[in-house]
Amino acid sequence: MNPPLAFPPKHGHGQIKICVSGAAETGHCGIGALDKAKELGREIARQGVVLVTGATTGFPLWVAMGVKEEDGISIGISPAASEREHAEIYKLPLDYMDLIIYTGFGYAGRDLLLTRAADAVICGCGRVGTIHEFTIAFEDGKPIGILEGPWETDVQLKEIVEKGHRPNTKIATGPDPKKLLEDVIVLVKKDKTTEYRTVRTSASDAQ
Repeated sequence: MNPPLAFPPKHGHGQIKICVSGAAETGHCGIGALDKAKELGREIARQGVVLVTGATTGFPLWVAMGVKEEDGISIGISPAASEREHAEIYKLPLDYMDLIIYTGFGYAGRDLLLTRAADAVICGCGRVGTIHEFTIAFEDGKPIGILEGPWETDVQLKEIVEKGHRPNTKIATGPDPKKLLEDVIVLVKKDKTTEYRTVRTSASDAQ
């Protein structure tokens, strides 16, 4: 008689995924931007969070470097349709990512999938693409972190919130990568609890 099959223990879907949005070209980011980005990445790995980026250069790549320094998990969402197009046409890196997902949707389409693949979005030094990803996350009701630094992006994003005439309680800001990440994780956990409770209640009412 054959022994019963030994199945692995059930794996919970509890690991938080955070998208870091930032500029691919960082000449305007100021002194210390690299160190701040890498420290954010190291902290993401230390706190057991999965990094999701646009598989690009610049600020997100620096964050991915920090993640890999601490043996964390880094996932890239590419605008290209294939590895070859990613590297040869878009001139984007293949390093510091455990997995790259090729969307074939260009930058605008990639941004939508990128933010929706994560539980929250943290914005560092950026340009128009970062503002785009910020507004998608805002419209989707995602928790958002705004990392303050020697750049203009934090001020610009705060102005968008202030002048957008729509209050948002899911936004954390601050200059310290560790503290900001902790605050965003709190928002994610609260968001998950509220969302799942609402889903369960609605399902119960329907029975």
